[in-house]
Amino acid sequence: MPSSKPLVRLQDIQENATRILNYIDGLSLDQFLVDTLVQDAVERCLTRISEAAVKLGPLGGTLLPDHDWRKIRAIGSVFRHDYDKVELRQVWLIAQDIMPKLKTDIDGAILSFDERER
Repeated sequence: MPSSKPLVRLQDIQENATRILNYIDGLSLDQFLVDTLVQDAVERCLTRISEAAVKLGPLGGTLLPDHDWRKIRAIGSVFRHDYDKVELRQVWLIAQDIMPKLKTDIDGAILSFDERER
């Protein structure tokens, strides 16, 4: 069942996307691949984003149709159940290439909520 507070879920995604971008700021792929602390932090934030997306339900696709919500929801399951198959280069690409646009779009979606929905 989708969340009764979609704005809160969007804010959860926003906060965790911001954290990811802060964690990787100034890092190269090579630095990321040897920094287990940053790897773990990014994976944890991606798990939170995934869970917030699940709770957001179909509204994610309605508000932000340019994002692959099926994959966003599924990545948390990969981290929890198939952690031995996680490819760090893929995690890096998600953090480096997908998070900036997701955060920008989430920022806009949050601004679109009127005061009654807050």
